[in-house]
Amino acid sequence: MCLDLRPPVTLTRFLRILSVLVFAAAATLGVSTARAERIKDLVSIQGVRTNQLVGYGIVFGLDGTGDQTTQTPFTVQSIASMLSQMGNNLPPGTNLQLKNVAVVMVTATLPAFARPGQTIDVTISSMGNAKSLRGGTLVMTPLKGADSQVYAVAQGNILLGGAGASAAGSKVQINQLNAGRIPAGATVERSVATSIGQGDFVNLELADTDFANAQAVAVAINRAVPGSASLLDGRVIQVRAPTASSDRVVFLAGLQDLDVTLSKPPARVIINARTGSVVMNQSVSLQASAVAHGNLSVTISADNSISQPNAFGQGQTVGVTNAQISVKSDKGELVNLAASAKLTDVVKALNAIGATPQDLLSILQALKAAGALRAELEVI
Repeated sequence: MCLDLRPPVTLTRFLRILSVLVFAAAATLGVSTARAERIKDLVSIQGVRTNQLVGYGIVFGLDGTGDQTTQTPFTVQSIASMLSQMGNNLPPGTNLQLKNVAVVMVTATLPAFARPGQTIDVTISSMGNAKSLRGGTLVMTPLKGADSQVYAVAQGNILLGGAGASAAGSKVQINQLNAGRIPAGATVERSVATSIGQGDFVNLELADTDFANAQAVAVAINRAVPGSASLLDGRVIQVRAPTASSDRVVFLAGLQDLDVTLSKPPARVIINARTGSVVMNQSVSLQASAVAHGNLSVTISADNSISQPNAFGQGQTVGVTNAQISVKSDKGELVNLAASAKLTDVVKALNAIGATPQDLLSILQALKAAGALRAELEVI
């Protein structure tokens, strides 16, 4: 007599086994290609999001680098309010001269599914005129959400990535001294309810709206689980998922590891007018064109001299400034730019002009206006 000691196959266990087998089969069939990306890198699950927290706190223990209380009266008010809550009431009219205290703003991000007792990182930023927060300790600070409810409490020693010193009127500083972090500096006190989809469906949201990529994601999901995915628009893909929480988590875990072949992104050139930075993606192409570029420079120089009257004259000695202005225009020759279908060829063609990054901004705009640059210009 042979006994079957295997556990019974429940519906939950069957769905887990089916999910693993389906996603393993999809990977074995070679869904991915050389340009494949995982679904988890392209989409987020609708409803699974973070929440911003903020609080107003006080940092103690500074080495004489705190707020100047005469210029920041709210620092004194905060100290007086805190002391009164601890049973220490200051006499009316007390003028506190504090050097080791600074008021700060405390910010944090509450991740999805955070539970009471877990810890999160916090960022501390001075809001007064403190010189440095190095060596300071943040006292218990409630962190509130947009609904004014307390979701975490922060406290701890501040870590700074900068350093500085000053003496005899000289000052040296490296990085920022008025903002730091406290790793695991806040304890979650209240959780935010997070739902993974509604009813039988889960919505996946692309990071960027793209109809071709949305279709590719739906096709990859339907190839693994036929008939489960449908498109709502160019950004949202609706997926039918198990209703039980544990089964839905297992289903989404396998779903995120599927590979998707993306379409080529739209041709785009990003221009930063403040720094002169120019960035273009691989889809940018260039039509045959000719460009002439010449530099125009204006030089202004001043020659200061003294005009002095004769020894027996009645005039006065005065200063005279003689300004000299010259304009120089460099020779600009026509440069023939051949049609370029690859990004490397476009870069070579633009480098042939010999223009500086600032000059390149004007040249790219002119090429776009002439219809020679096959790309969208975006100025940031």
